[in-house]
Amino acid sequence: MKIHSIYIGGWFQRTMLQLSEVYDFLRNGESQLKLNKKKLAELRKNLDMGSVEYGVAGEEFVMFTTSERLRIRIFEDGLITIGSDNVSEETLFADVEHLKDYYETKLSPAINYIFSLGAPVPKELAHIENIYPYFVVCDNATREDIAELLSKTERQKYFEFDNKSYSVLRGDKYYFINNKKTSQPKIERYIEEQIFIREFKGQLHRYLNLHRIIWEKIDQVKDRAKVKGSDVIKFSTKLESYRKTVTLIDGRIRQMSTYISTRERIAKQDKELEEFLAISGFRYETLRNTLEYIKDLWDMTKNYVNSAQKLFDGIKQDVTSSSINSLTIVTSMSAGAAILDLFTESEPSFTSFGFVYFFILALVGWIATKLLSKVAEKRKYEISDVDIDTNIK
Repeated sequence: MKIHSIYIGGWFQRTMLQLSEVYDFLRNGESQLKLNKKKLAELRKNLDMGSVEYGVAGEEFVMFTTSERLRIRIFEDGLITIGSDNVSEETLFADVEHLKDYYETKLSPAINYIFSLGAPVPKELAHIENIYPYFVVCDNATREDIAELLSKTERQKYFEFDNKSYSVLRGDKYYFINNKKTSQPKIERYIEEQIFIREFKGQLHRYLNLHRIIWEKIDQVKDRAKVKGSDVIKFSTKLESYRKTVTLIDGRIRQMSTYISTRERIAKQDKELEEFLAISGFRYETLRNTLEYIKDLWDMTKNYVNSAQKLFDGIKQDVTSSSINSLTIVTSMSAGAAILDLFTESEPSFTSFGFVYFFILALVGWIATKLLSKVAEKRKYEISDVDIDTNIK
């Protein structure tokens, strides 16, 4: 058995405009944006690049090679693949780690810096550890050969299919592809679609989990019978942070419809993928249905955080009104003392007792303000909300 090549990849929404920016950077280390030129040059040098090409294969893409014979393709929709033919059975796992290291420490920092301006990636998504699918392509391997490779990586088999051109045995992180008598470009097309489908599904799953996390955090704020006045601002700030995160993620989710439709249309027009689509073509429709479900879920999340924010805005108004009332009392006390002075003094005069009396009045006013402020902070405001049966999922 010969291991011919290995691949890894990822996907995050991009457009042809951003692909042009990547191409400019790869060609000469330049950007039309206000980015640090020295850092751009360092990032480009770190890629250890060889040739750079711009092509079209259903979608526009940029491809470049490195001195270590890695091949990187970046498509206009954001799909990225990294492949290498410089592999062997003995060094397989070290070769896989090398590809992963290149992606994480060289390519990803460069791409992230090019797109560092504009709408931010929510912090809940920015530090997610990616688990890549690793694709291992073999030439004329037996079932026993592939099974042995699987046993060295993962003991669980998820699925396999076999046709006259190639067969696939998939674990959790590894795909073992046995090339019988087809071209390498055909294998690569299969890998590209698998990476896209897996990454698309993975993003939807992350959004589902984020919905659960944010919803629970909002519940922790709202599920209080009463809240102290001193905590109202803190909770309101938290809700504003959740609202911003929900808005950013909602925008990302709504971008995804275009990508799945375009990928499906291109795949179904590609003769190289006919056998693959006969088995996995339904997954595009399943992903679209799942996407619509996630959209509806995030609409609910957005409405929930907005309603919570309105609730606490009302409480903030109550706290503000209470503070104004406290200041009114203190001011009235000061005014009363001044009026009393007018009736007890025949004419104004400056005496040492007057100064002492003034400071006593100021101290009394300050103490009264502090006491009323503490009372306002300790006062508990009732949170009125509709009770929902949380056992219904």
